[in-house]
Amino acid sequence: MSESFVSLKMRYLFVVLLIFVTACSGPDLNPIEKTTLSAHPAMLQVWHDPNAYEVQILFTEIERDSVGKAIFTDHSFAVNDSVYFYPASTVKLPAAILALESLSQQEALTPTTPYKIAGDSIAHTLASDIAEIFAVSDNEAYNRIYEWLGRDYMNKQLRSKGIKGRLAHRLSTENSARSKRDSVIFTLEQRDTIFTGTDTPISSLSALKNSKKGKAYMRDGSRVATPMDFSEKNYLPLKSLHDLTKRLFFPEAFKAEECFQLSKANKKLLFENMKTVPRKLGYEEASYPDGYGKFFIYGDTEERIPETMHIYNKVGYAYGTLTETAYVHDTERNIEFILSATILVNKNQIFNDDIYEFDTVGIPFLAQLGREMYLHMLQK
Repeated sequence: MSESFVSLKMRYLFVVLLIFVTACSGPDLNPIEKTTLSAHPAMLQVWHDPNAYEVQILFTEIERDSVGKAIFTDHSFAVNDSVYFYPASTVKLPAAILALESLSQQEALTPTTPYKIAGDSIAHTLASDIAEIFAVSDNEAYNRIYEWLGRDYMNKQLRSKGIKGRLAHRLSTENSARSKRDSVIFTLEQRDTIFTGTDTPISSLSALKNSKKGKAYMRDGSRVATPMDFSEKNYLPLKSLHDLTKRLFFPEAFKAEECFQLSKANKKLLFENMKTVPRKLGYEEASYPDGYGKFFIYGDTEERIPETMHIYNKVGYAYGTLTETAYVHDTERNIEFILSATILVNKNQIFNDDIYEFDTVGIPFLAQLGREMYLHMLQK
């Protein structure tokens, strides 16, 4: 491993960890189960009681045959579509994909076509929205796509491709689930194109396990002594996130109707933004290190991600839940894998109080999980 990938100290710890896991884990343990034997503090505190942290993990090993075709070996831990977790900003991944798919089918509009939300004086482009979504997880960029496409359209498209989930509301704004959408006006040379509409009311997810969470929550500065109800919020189970990533990068492994129909240019735009880091968009590195939006491997460090390490991902964090899906490709060592995971870190069981263990428990766990999956592939 080059010094650009990890520091000498981390490199030493990786070697010790690899020897320990190899020596202590039996041949019947899958790569995720092997991490339960890890001596790393970030792993120990979570694996001591994974149920309390609502951990779910999916890991796909990727190897290539003699002609370069990808061969998948899938592993999972506690993955269950009927057990609810709040997906937070990971919903921006399908929104961005569907926006580019819609553009791919329209000759008049491109990612650089300027547009405005009705009543707004600021012009945007879908290209800049997607850049902000993946670099710093911008909520307003997602909300603008939501206004344009609408939840009815997005949910219909996901269902048609066999992706389970529901996009139900905007993010971090008042009346986020309102049915009527603001008009979106694309500025063309000859005329403007206006998109507007009203979506159908959202349904409840109360049948899902854990759709009510905690012992209390904060509302308007006051504590409400009942569990917080997530049954009308967004829903995107881990398998759906994992499958989205799989289908994006390996469409040949799926039926055509299950995949997203992106033009070559729009697919390139998406992939470039999925692997980018904030500093490449002009954000101050001290506040937005490379691991700011890439928890696996780098989330608990301030190191730069080397140019040969490509992490195409989307993270989400809100209400104490951290989630990430990522296709990791180390072009220097020819290592490839897909990893998706979610963890809840809310020790006091009070939601919406902004007291969560993101930095002390959640991100260190996901970072080390990513490192151990990388080491597994390196060992192979």
